[in-house]
Amino acid sequence: MRNTISVVACFLREIKSLRRNEFIGIVLAAMLVSAPGGGSAQGVAIPNFWDPSVQLDRPDLTGLRTVRFLIDDDFPPLHFAALDTNPTGFSVELARAACERLGLTCTIQVRRFDTLLDALADKQGDVVAAAIPLTASLRQRFAVTAPYFKFPARFVVRKDRDLPAPTGTALKGKTVGIIGGTAHEAFAKAFMQMAALKSFPELRAAQTALKDGDIDYLFADGLGLALWVGGEDAGGCCDFSGGPYLESRFFGEGIGFVVRKDDETLRRAFDYALQQLWKEGKYAELYLRFFPISPF
Repeated sequence: MRNTISVVACFLREIKSLRRNEFIGIVLAAMLVSAPGGGSAQGVAIPNFWDPSVQLDRPDLTGLRTVRFLIDDDFPPLHFAALDTNPTGFSVELARAACERLGLTCTIQVRRFDTLLDALADKQGDVVAAAIPLTASLRQRFAVTAPYFKFPARFVVRKDRDLPAPTGTALKGKTVGIIGGTAHEAFAKAFMQMAALKSFPELRAAQTALKDGDIDYLFADGLGLALWVGGEDAGGCCDFSGGPYLESRFFGEGIGFVVRKDDETLRRAFDYALQQLWKEGKYAELYLRFFPISPF
């Protein structure tokens, strides 16, 4: 689709406009608020990507070697360097939990994002746990688990405007902010023809416009918006309106663990582990740690 780009690439471009330390500070502050006893976890929407009617079997892992995970440490809250410089994030901790669930010994190697897949292909690691979109071209080259995270699009509004949920004709005559050149812009142009669309060059400018009341709604990446809504820059001005949009044609299939095609047993093992972590509540525990304000 013309002018439609990967939502992950879009979000990476947007967060590069923030100072890295400032962005990680927002994530870490949110994590502290959501710690046990903080109370902010109540009402957080936790996604479920596993079909309860499909029960996966644990493959035989006898004699399996130490599993080497490859990550990038510059995409919070999925994978980033903590204050002690050790890698952490939702994808990283989910990988560690999956290894524990399987009884495997695993290591974490940090590499530059654009080198992860080549390193995997060259057998410098065994599994990539990073925000690499699941696509047909990726599947031609590698094996992947089912998605454990997706990047929903969301609407955000000012709390004091008392605007209706953005469904049906509710957007007629309303001004909706979008980020130019993104999948969200393409989706809005296709399905929000009754709204007045106002394009911005980057997310921060659109957030400022919403906060100042220059637009009625902002439609963008739910992950970036969740971090903004819960951060100091928003100042408590705004909140989500309506539900998440997950149309894969626009916003992708999400992300999963990536392995080489000749490691099918490893792929099956981690698919099994991820399903078990969801069923046993570990997925929810980790999700609440890193997403106190859910993008879903």
